Amino acid sequence: MRTRSLARVAGAVASAMVLTLGLAACTKGESGDTPAASASLDDGSTLTLWTRAATESVSKAYAAAYNASHKNKVEVAAYPNEEYPAKLASAAGAKALPDMFASDVVFAPQYASQGLWLDITDRFAALPVKDKVAPAHVRAGTWQGKNYAVPHTIDMSVMLYNKDLYQKAGLDPDKPPTTMQEFADQARAVNKLGGDVHGTYFGGNCGGCIEFTFWPSVWASGGDVINPGGTEATLNSKEMADVFALYRKLYEEGVAAPASKDEAGPTWLGALESGKIGIAPGPSVWLGLIEEKGIKMGVAPIPGMNGGSSTFVGGDAIGIGATSKKAAQAWDFLAWTMSDDAQIEVIAKGKGVPTRTDLASNKYSTADPRIATINGIVASGKTPYAKNFNASFNDPQSPWLATCRGALFADAATALESGNSAITKSLQKG
Repeated sequence: MRTRSLARVAGAVASAMVLTLGLAACTKGESGDTPAASASLDDGSTLTLWTRAATESVSKAYAAAYNASHKNKVEVAAYPNEEYPAKLASAAGAKALPDMFASDVVFAPQYASQGLWLDITDRFAALPVKDKVAPAHVRAGTWQGKNYAVPHTIDMSVMLYNKDLYQKAGLDPDKPPTTMQEFADQARAVNKLGGDVHGTYFGGNCGGCIEFTFWPSVWASGGDVINPGGTEATLNSKEMADVFALYRKLYEEGVAAPASKDEAGPTWLGALESGKIGIAPGPSVWLGLIEEKGIKMGVAPIPGMNGGSSTFVGGDAIGIGATSKKAAQAWDFLAWTMSDDAQIEVIAKGKGVPTRTDLASNKYSTADPRIATINGIVASGKTPYAKNFNASFNDPQSPWLATCRGALFADAATALESGNSAITKSLQKG
């Protein structure tokens, strides 16, 4: 049943290429290349905003704060991560996209190229803080020199570790790992506590989870994953093989919780919220969510095999739906989300990463060294850019997920080599 369901999702995503060609054609020019296009409007309109489940809490926090101070009202609808691309494809085909929709930032080049978002070049250019908005996200939402999306959330991959379990295991809770070998050793130490405690956890059946948490170790080790143009994979490297081998060994030893093998994303956070996992790479935005459960957490950059560190600068981009009739009102909301008030009192206060580079240091980050650590590693991270990223990496039927499964649980010797060829072919489609 699950296989058929995922196949339908993959089919819907694939059909989006055809569906949105017509959409792009019918909306071309609707961005309004006139001075009035840069105006915003707060007139009491009700606006729809779609987001994936991973970003639901942040989207709703933005909406609540905006709704409390504006006449316009934003209504947020969230959908399961794996179903979201199909939902957008269906809406595009019906020419019934919401007024605004957010997307995993790595999909932004694809959605921009397909015309699912309105051209906001003039509006963005008129924004006083345009030069201070996260450049990696702005680039991701740019297609052929035009702006189609702005940052909605910035989320980075970091090491999250349970300080109480570290103390119980005899580890120094103020000395997180600085190499992947130290990470493995510390996970093994926690695992010796026994019972239902495990050293680490990962999303072994989730392509997006693996790229978000494994790739930084590859980058920090001097390797890469795809070329700058997003047309060729470079997975068949020693750096990638070493990272997969380490996680594979931890799973085989029982240090990684058994559920890691089938984790497809929905219960990934819950594993850390249980308080039974010693250390695991995951989204930085989880820090506050886990601590709401009364768990004292530590944060560290994701290291390379022998040192260094990096991060996947992820999160979500957001734009105005190509079929929206309320572009000016939608822009009022988007412009507000990039304001000082929204970035400090919604994002920074919630222990998130500001989408403005000039606000990385703020009253909330300076009060918590862990937040300062998170904000400070943006410069060493990367955001992959590829038009066909979704079909190549994040879709459940992608060659990347098959590659991961092979490297972690089956034929590790050939998985990366064969996967590299398949992913390169996928990247070059469309």
